[in-house]
Formats: sequence, structure tokens, C-alpha cells
Amino acid sequence: MRKLYQKIYLTIVASLVLVVLIAGTLWRLGAENSLAAQGLEIAGELVALALPAATEAHDAQRAAVERLARRLGTDVALFDQGRELIAASGRPLPAPPNRARAGWLHGSLGPAWSLQLPDGRWFVVRAPPRHRAPLIGLLLLLGGIALAVGLAAYPVVRGLTRRLERLQTGVETLGAGNLATRVKVEGRDEVARVADAFNRSAARIQELVNAHRLLLANASHELRTPLSRLRLGVELFAQTRDLKFKDQIERDIVELDALVDEILLSSRLDAHPGLPVAEEVDLLALAAEECARTEGCSLDGQPALARGDPRLLRRLIRNLLDNALRHGAPPVQVALRRERDHFVLDVIDSGPGIPAAERERVFAPFHRLSEEQTGAGLGLSLVRQIARLHGGDATVAAHSSQGNCFRVSIPANAT
Repeated sequence: MRKLYQKIYLTIVASLVLVVLIAGTLWRLGAENSLAAQGLEIAGELVALALPAATEAHDAQRAAVERLARRLGTDVALFDQGRELIAASGRPLPAPPNRARAGWLHGSLGPAWSLQLPDGRWFVVRAPPRHRAPLIGLLLLLGGIALAVGLAAYPVVRGLTRRLERLQTGVETLGAGNLATRVKVEGRDEVARVADAFNRSAARIQELVNAHRLLLANASHELRTPLSRLRLGVELFAQTRDLKFKDQIERDIVELDALVDEILLSSRLDAHPGLPVAEEVDLLALAAEECARTEGCSLDGQPALARGDPRLLRRLIRNLLDNALRHGAPPVQVALRRERDHFVLDVIDSGPGIPAAERERVFAPFHRLSEEQTGAGLGLSLVRQIARLHGGDATVAAHSSQGNCFRVSIPANAT
């Protein structure tokens, strides 16, 4: 079967058929211990009262059998203990088989009842046409139940698999490149939860792909500027041999190398969302080392031991200090403290403040506050990536004095 709903539906139907067969077989095998068997035993006692004794002449027994046949309006036969026919009225009836007990007999002319009389004789009577054998009636009843359940189960099973088919179509469409694909979430069962998880995953994939496309576009634009300056500097240096053009070429190479390094690091963090190294790191020591290489930077803090990647945390602090010098103004103040279960690192500069509407967007890759701003890159975007990779976050905090305050929180028990 190529369709899941067909497999489920046929499984249900086959199970119901099996129930019918097993129920019929058990009823048949247990008939001798049932109320029906007790009823046959009582009926045998009553028939024995209506018939002559076994020692009477066959003519008397035959006459009694004919009276019962007329009374019952059906075929009747009387057999001795050895299953030999004594008397009969109407169409032929089958003799009870050897070792048989009272119950149903199945013949070519229809089912019949067999009753064993107290004296050992066998009385066989054909079921009137208006009556059906209990086994046949039971099978018909169970068959009707199976049919009803089968008909009722079909729309349920088909509804379930229809949602699965839509989910499959959504997965195939997403795999074909349509990242805007979403599936309809119906119900509250497992299929609905899978559909909801698919939609959330598809949205995340679309967000990541769009972010990478934007990163690629912005990176191409940002790389073009230093490359153009390099090309111009090389041409001017070749013509003039002026060392100032050589110095500019070296600065452009450093800028280009830093930009490529940021792009590679951002892509690596996106591709592997996990800490490459997790060890105990002294944040105060890292901040002191980075402040020492930054002119006009002061540090005030307390010891802070956290678990994380020391290279990434060093990169985080360095990017914040470089951003403060490039887009802010000295002096730069660095403060490190503990607030409950987090270490908080503040980097405060004296430059123009960031508007409240821009405080979240400055962490976007290559975001510029204005058209005149130069040097926008991935510095602050990497700061937020690294902070979140360690279980924390990076924000622009409100500050009482003029300037900017970039705040990073790192869990004290980060792993």
C-alpha cells in the first residue's frame, strides 16, 4: 500500500474481521457450557415426555413424531442411541454425528437442532424458516458492527492522513526552495504539534537564510570599499613611490583582514551554535588586558569567574572597546560587577548617544546609524552572538551622562 490511510483503514477492518471470527469460534466451542446448552437439555426432557418410551413399538413412536411435526410445523426425526433412524416426518434430516452433543446440525437443506433425550435417543428438528441459527445471527450482528465501525473509521483515518499528506507537501515545497512555505495547523494532537513545529522550523530557516543573504550582500558592499582603496593606493604608489600610499595600503589590508575575520567568525558561530571550548575564564583579567591596549580606557570591577570560551569572550570585550573608540569618544570606562546570578559588563564612552529607536538595530550586521557613518561592520553583531552563545545577552543600556553604555550579561554558572 502506498497510502498511509489505506494501511490504517485496512488494518482496522482486518482487526474487526478477526474479532468476528474469534468471537464466533469461541461461541461455537463454548456452546455446551452456555445457557443455550442448558436450554437444549431442558427441551430434551420435555420432548421425552411427549414421546413414547424407547421400548414402545416403532409405529407408536412414528405416530408421536408425526404429531410433533404437525404441531411444530417443521421437519422432525427420531434416532435411537446408535444414530439409527426410528421415525421421521417431512424432509430428511441429518443424523447426529458420533460423539456429538446437543446443538446445531448443518445439512444441505438448512440447519437443525439435535436434542439428546434422557433415554439416549436423539430428537432432531429443523429450524423453521422464520428463525435463523444463533451462530449465523451472531456473525451477521458482528459483521454489521464491523461494517459500521469501518464506515465510521474511514473519515477519521482519512482526515488524519490528509493532514500528514499536507505536511509532506509542505516539507517537499520547503526542500524545493520555497522558504515561505507553511502548513495549516488543525487539531491539538501529535500531527498538529508536528505541523506547528514544522512552521516554526521553516520560519527559523527562512530567517537564517535571509540573514545570510543580507550578510553576503552587505559583506560584498563593505569589502568593495577597502578593495577599491587598495587598488587606488597600489596604482598611486607605483606611480609616485610615495611611502604615505604604502602606509595607506597597509591600513587597508589590516581593515580588510579584520572584516574577513569577522565574516568568517559570524558564519562559524551560526553554523555551529555551541561553545567550541568551555572552561573557567577570569572576565576581570580579560577586561584588564584589553583595557591596557586601549588608550583612554579605565577599568573598575570585581573578580568574575565564568565558564566559556576565552577567545570569544576576549573578542567580545575587544569589539566593544573598538566600537567605543571608533563611533564614540574617549574616555572609555569599563565596569564589571555581579548582579544575582549574572556578571554584568558595561562599556561606557563619551560619544554622541544612540537614539532609543536605534538601540536594538545597532546589533544588526553592517547597520549604519546614518549615511555619513563609515566603517559599519559585524563588531556589535558578534558581541551579541557571543553573549547569547554563553547564555547571556548584549543591549544598549540607558545612561545618566552623555554617551553610550553597551551592557553585556554573562551567567555566572554558564556552561
